[in-house]
This record gives sequence, structure tokens and C-alpha cells, in this order.
Amino acid sequence: MTEALKRLSDEGVAIWLDDLSRKRITSGALAELLREQHVVGVTTNPTIFQKAISAGDGYREQVADLAARGVTVEEAVRMITTADVRDACDILLPLNESTGGRDGRVSIEVDPRMAHRTDATVAEAKQLAWLVDRPNAFIKIPATRAGLPAITETIARGISVNVTLIFSLERYREVMDAYQAGLEKADAKGLDISKIHSVASFFVSRVDSEIDKRLEALGTDEAKALKGKAAVANARLAYQAYEKVVAADRWTALAGKGANAQRPLWASTGVKDPAYPDTLYVTELVAPNTVNTMPEATLEATEDHGEITGDTVSGTYEQARADLDAVEALGIGYDEVVQLLEDEGVEKFEKSWTDLLESTDAELKRLAPKGA
Repeated sequence: MTEALKRLSDEGVAIWLDDLSRKRITSGALAELLREQHVVGVTTNPTIFQKAISAGDGYREQVADLAARGVTVEEAVRMITTADVRDACDILLPLNESTGGRDGRVSIEVDPRMAHRTDATVAEAKQLAWLVDRPNAFIKIPATRAGLPAITETIARGISVNVTLIFSLERYREVMDAYQAGLEKADAKGLDISKIHSVASFFVSRVDSEIDKRLEALGTDEAKALKGKAAVANARLAYQAYEKVVAADRWTALAGKGANAQRPLWASTGVKDPAYPDTLYVTELVAPNTVNTMPEATLEATEDHGEITGDTVSGTYEQARADLDAVEALGIGYDEVVQLLEDEGVEKFEKSWTDLLESTDAELKRLAPKGA
């Protein structure tokens, strides 16, 4: 265990890995990260699975078996991805048990093509929970307008949820409301709400990528001085919103019944601009009761030279608001940017899912029994 990662963990930041593949599972690499680098969770998304399965490492036998059975490509993809998540859940189960269900989690996302269909998302979440069949699985639901009631209904059924693709502060508040509504419905049904967990994945780097592009286009010294500030400011204000929710009477009542707070999770923490420190979205977002899910390169950079100096979020809200206000004052509309990022996020995951279906279909055909 490295000192930087230990300090990060000691500050209340759960370190999760934003990657999964069968090779990582079977080689022991995932277990090694848990032992050596303070990793306590794993997140996946359609892009991660598309890259892993397209690389082919470790999937040939299962794909050949699926081809022999003549399954559809949709069924094949679900059998492959849920197998990886199930095996990863088994590796992380001791962590899950030792943290009372808080960590030791592995996330799997609903079909992104359902992102704008509430009923389909709920049905998919139920199916995924059944397929994985592990107490430490998180079902990922995107925070689209249609996703909000799906979050409530999924939580109400006792299924733990990782809410993904959150960019806006207003949408984040709606996500926290949807979680609490789900807990209230679960409690009314007589479910043990202490068994239900959730995180809210607030995306970071993409905010800078989009706003920096617009600041650069303006070209003024004032605009250039704001580059690299919007994403951190946005995330810090999200944490302020979280603090307000968990201090309110509604949450206090739920907590009194054993409910678990929905932790903010910093997602998309790999730095896109090489001009910025490669640990920017780790060191500047240190706060208690948060999760940072990192691509392996960011994890290694933090291990190697990350400077963890304590809480870097609390007490920064006034400056964070000033930074976002300054961006808006230059004519860059916050609401327009975050809606664009949400729409693009769904589109990117849909494309990755389509690519995954196409590459898996090609493998099924290649490995199908001769004459089939």
C-alpha cells in the first residue's frame, strides 16, 4: 500500500477502479490491486466492456460455447458481462462484508439504449440484479429525465444503484431526491433499508473538456485564466449540495431507520488535457464520504506522485461558485453545457454498446460450429 493512496483512503475517499476485464480477474491483477493499492470497488460501463471483449483475452471459450448454443448476440453480451461482474463481486465480497456493504462493490450498467425509457430501465435493472445475483453488485442507471423515476422504483425494490452520467447540480439534487423517495417506498413495503446502498456518479473531466474548448475559442486573457477550473468547481458545489441533503430532516428520518447515505462518486477522473496535473481530479476533490473511481493510469499516477494534503473541498464553495459565475459571465451557458454533456454521454455509451454487439456477433459467427 502506498502512502498517497493510504492518505487518500484515510481522508474518507473510497478508491475504486474504473476498469474490468476477464484477464484482470483470472490473472490475479484485480486481487492484487485490492491488496496493494487500497482499491475497494470496481466500476464498469459499456465502453469498458467493449474494449475488454474486443481485445479477446479470456473470452474465447465462453463465446464458443454461446455460439454452439446459438444464442442471440444480446444474450451473449449479457452472459459475458454478467459473468465478469459476478466473478469480480466474489473477489470483492470480503471487503463488502467488512465494510457493512459500503464498499467491495462492482457496478454493471443497464443497456444504454434504454436511457430514455423508464419502464424498460427498471425491468433491465431487475434482470441484471437477478443475473449477477450477488449482494455487492450495483446496477448503474443513467441520470436522464426518464432515469429519475427508474432510480426510485429500483431502489424501492431493494436493489442497490449506482446513478451515472450526472453533470448538472440541479440533476444531482433530483438524483438525491429520487434515492430518498425510493428508500421511503422500500421502507413502506417493510424492506430492510439498511441493506440498500447507492452512489451518485458526478462526472468531472468532461466538464473541463467542453468548457475549456469554449474558453479557448473566446481567446481573451480572462477566458484563458478560467481554463481548468469549471470541473472542480462543479464537483465541489455538488458536494455542498450533498452536505445540505444529509443535514435535512428528511434524511435524518431515513438515517434513523438505518438508511445509508448516497455517497458522491467522482467519475471521469482521468485528465484529458496534458497541460494539467494528471492527478488533478483526485487531489482537488478530497472530501469525507466520497468515492473516486479512477482509470488505472490515474490510480498509478496518484500512487507515484499524488500529493494528498487533506480535505480540499470543504470551505471552497464561495470560490467554486465564483468560478462558475465567471464562466457564465463570458456567455458560456452552464445549463446548455451540462445538457449537451448528458446527451453526448448517453450517445457515446450507446455507440460503445452497438460496437460491442457487432464485435461479439462477429466472434459468435467465427466460432460457430461448422455447418451450423
